[in-house]
Amino acid sequence: MGDSLVKCRFLILSDTHGEDLSSQFDFNDSSIDVLIHCGDLTTESKLNEFKKTLKMLDNIKASLKLVIPGNHDFTLDKASYTALLDHEYLEKDLVEETYGKYGRVGEIFTDYQHIHLLDEGTHTFGLPNGANFKVFASPFTPSESNMGFHYFPKGNHTWELEDPDVVITHGPPEGIFDRTISRTRAGCPQLFAAIARQRPRLHCFGHIHEGWGAKLVTWRENVSAEPSHFTDVDNEKSTAIATLTSLNQALSENQEEGEENSKQPKFKRLQGGGVTVDDCCIKKGVNTLFVNASIQAVDGSPTQLPWIVDINLPQA
Repeated sequence: MGDSLVKCRFLILSDTHGEDLSSQFDFNDSSIDVLIHCGDLTTESKLNEFKKTLKMLDNIKASLKLVIPGNHDFTLDKASYTALLDHEYLEKDLVEETYGKYGRVGEIFTDYQHIHLLDEGTHTFGLPNGANFKVFASPFTPSESNMGFHYFPKGNHTWELEDPDVVITHGPPEGIFDRTISRTRAGCPQLFAAIARQRPRLHCFGHIHEGWGAKLVTWRENVSAEPSHFTDVDNEKSTAIATLTSLNQALSENQEEGEENSKQPKFKRLQGGGVTVDDCCIKKGVNTLFVNASIQAVDGSPTQLPWIVDINLPQA
């Protein structure tokens, strides 16, 4: 059974920032196997934001639900939150009422036991359809701020991937959907190098809102000594599935034509309020599907579409 594969459907979200998307999207007819949220469940890491987001995720039907925090979810990061609480100017009682003591958010997650809050590292999961797969998860992003789950950009965060099928990170790898509005790249070069060496089937993330998009990468046959997006991606054989530019163009064309459902434009990969990608042809070690699933747009509105991705995973 080692070479057997089974088709699995993923719903991928990121950077919802406390917004309830229930009125915008209905995925309960999409037969979701795995729901993934790539972090920034909140804007200010407030208790009411976590409760709102978890209730939304709870209402989505999926066999498996996987969540990581983002930099905005700093009350889940003990080091960042305890450092913040040390400031003398804070009104401790008000802070605890709004944000809770460290550990309070984790207690809220226990009310949703089927939603898995993943620590950094490798995890193995099975699905009712027989799929058995490995996930590497990490909430960490390069930053000089005092928000959650950060490491200094010039530091060397250790990415210990162990042949994962799926990688979930909050931030992007360098060179893949990581350009900011100022056109600088904000992705992590060490993360890209780790991905290039391990070549998972799927790598999903968010964090850079203006980087929304998906790309099916074909890797060059041999890995460079120091992998980068310049040297290790075979661009001639890689395919850009969608970018924010193509999404906005498709939605604009749809509105101009006056169609009744603005979430069903002519752009063929937009279906049911999300972007559907059927890339079961992904070959382990040859291709990686990269997905930036940021929902919040640069202007703060939750208008960017989630991703529904069909891929083949190993069968137990």
